[in-house]
Amino acid sequence: MKRFVIISMLALLPLITTACNTIQGIGEDVTAVGKGLEDAVN
Repeated sequence: MKRFVIISMLALLPLITTACNTIQGIGEDVTAVGKGLEDAVN
């Protein structure tokens, strides 16, 4: 059972890191939109 958990975690590791990069990308996009709106208002 322990071996199965370790193998499963190793298999899911690329998916987890990809999700983190995606979330970071969304955050950067939202920041860029906010900055654009701020510039437009000023």
